Amino acid sequence: MRIHASDVARTDDHPLWVEISGDEAWWDESRPHEGGRRCVVRRTASGTVEDVLPQGWNARNRVIEYGGRSWRSHRGRLIFTNWDDGRIYVCAPGEEPVPLTPEGPARYGDLVVHENRHGPGDGESGGQGGEILCVREIGGGREVTREIVAVPLDGVSPIRSLIKSHHFLMNPRISPDGQHIAWIGWNHPDMPWDATELCVAPAEGGPYRVLMGGEDGRMSIVQAEWRDSGSLYAVADPTGWWNIHLVGMDGTSRNLTPMDQEFGDASWRIGNTFFALAGHRIVAMHGTADERRLGVIDDPEAGTPIRDIGGSYAFWSPTVSADSRYVLGVGASPYRPHEVVRIDVETGAPTVLSAAKTLPPAELLPTPEPVTIEGVHVHLYAPRAAAGAPGARPDGRAPYVVFVHGGPTSSAAPILDLTVAYFTSRGIGVAEVNYGGSSGYGRAYRERLRHNWGVVDVRDSETVARWLITSGRAEKVAIRGGSAGGWTSLAALVHSDVFCGAVSHYGISDPEGWAAETHDFESRYLDGLIGPLPETGRRYADRSPVLHAGRASGPALLMHGMEDAVVDPSQSERFVAALARHGGRWAYRAFPGEQHGWRREETIVSVLETELAFYGLIFGFPTPEVPPLTLEGTGAPDTGGRGEETT
Repeated sequence: MRIHASDVARTDDHPLWVEISGDEAWWDESRPHEGGRRCVVRRTASGTVEDVLPQGWNARNRVIEYGGRSWRSHRGRLIFTNWDDGRIYVCAPGEEPVPLTPEGPARYGDLVVHENRHGPGDGESGGQGGEILCVREIGGGREVTREIVAVPLDGVSPIRSLIKSHHFLMNPRISPDGQHIAWIGWNHPDMPWDATELCVAPAEGGPYRVLMGGEDGRMSIVQAEWRDSGSLYAVADPTGWWNIHLVGMDGTSRNLTPMDQEFGDASWRIGNTFFALAGHRIVAMHGTADERRLGVIDDPEAGTPIRDIGGSYAFWSPTVSADSRYVLGVGASPYRPHEVVRIDVETGAPTVLSAAKTLPPAELLPTPEPVTIEGVHVHLYAPRAAAGAPGARPDGRAPYVVFVHGGPTSSAAPILDLTVAYFTSRGIGVAEVNYGGSSGYGRAYRERLRHNWGVVDVRDSETVARWLITSGRAEKVAIRGGSAGGWTSLAALVHSDVFCGAVSHYGISDPEGWAAETHDFESRYLDGLIGPLPETGRRYADRSPVLHAGRASGPALLMHGMEDAVVDPSQSERFVAALARHGGRWAYRAFPGEQHGWRREETIVSVLETELAFYGLIFGFPTPEVPPLTLEGTGAPDTGGRGEETT
């Protein structure tokens, strides 16, 4: 018995945002079978779960390309950004959406409702008053401007520009008395995990002040919420760990959670909520990339210990909503997929609200084994060695694949991942590597990658691969990853001799080219990862997979979405061309209609089956249940995906 690619496509995704709205719970979910759109649903007070977003609408946006908070509920209605045109719409369940913003080039994200009780539309008539505060982005490529704006919910009044302080902005929040607005901003060349500023200004306009961060106190602030009209709670890392701080309007601050744990994470999307206020309490995620629990701080300023809630869920996504009674979040474990969970604040008891997913039999699901190998954090997933698993070997050794996460400032969590299970069910072991530079282990570990991308990540992956072989677990080892993980996979293939093959999903192969052509958000990312150009051009050349393709230690499989605005498909095409020039072996698959990441059911199935066929070739076992794959190039002959040589 094995897991099929269609099982993965139907199950392997999770909500990005949740919200408590009165007696209702709202969340979004991916619909691979509906073209990959994100649909917003709600669970009513009676327990009925229903779609709020009609067919044909997609609650996504491409602010900073990775997107921002894309929807909010307000008085029983849904306010959302639509993927196709970037506009903000509003609709009630069962109604067609109505636009709140004009046609044009603007994109909106990181939405939050401000009631604005004296605004247009309020009053005895029962009109829709209030505003949506959000980040508005205009432009493309490197020519992008951003500001925080207020979009009236009456659909008539003009949009107001509130803040134009930094090149990047997020987290707009109006104080309880309506007098001030707080936000987080940063500028090139910093990324939000490098240095941001927590700012405050009069809500009606005027100069702003920096409360945390700035040139004299560089730190990463990733979320801030008003405690009252004179102070805020903020997640910041002046100690090297993202802790919760109490920040006064005079700029003084106090660490309320002084411990070597992360209460935040890298802000790849704007609008994440790592903590929420439940009355006088704080509900927060905390831990490391190996385990992230959900806890309650009953008296934040008295230093009361964190009281964990939510049962056996070992990892919580960066979205949490709360009121005085309940907390809403997205939890997962090694044996349960991401689920929308409502938790009683007093008792800590969880209730699953999202629909149950059909999972493979428990015996097919691998158990993660967290290990540290020469200082490198790894999650091992042993292969299923039962009879009939094609990758299994009589001596206990097995083929292994090193999984490299994207980012690179990100991490892999030890939770149920059906992509991992898809391969382990076929006798292929998986080692997820949280290499130096990964988030979730403090700033010092995160900054091991500074100016060392293509060195530390490759070395750490190689260290794990060699350990798998010398420890007797692995016979052969391949490497795979997406985006920045694709870069590491290709770089490891050409700068190490331990890997018998590499798989790159929408990966980078030419760093100098990518630095020149990628989108604005990451256009200066490589300043910190490799070094500024042109001064450090030699580093780019030394580490480039494209320029060293002739050293490849095995074949490569490259797959790319043709509408990818983060990593252009030409990055994969250049590496293929380089392999062709140097007599390498490869397969390349392009997917029209896909962006940076796989969202459509048919794509997910095709990608997984192609990857399995590739492993059949390089590891030497038959894969008759998937379409055969033929490698191109002039290297040693492949086996046509059937485990036997062809002529």
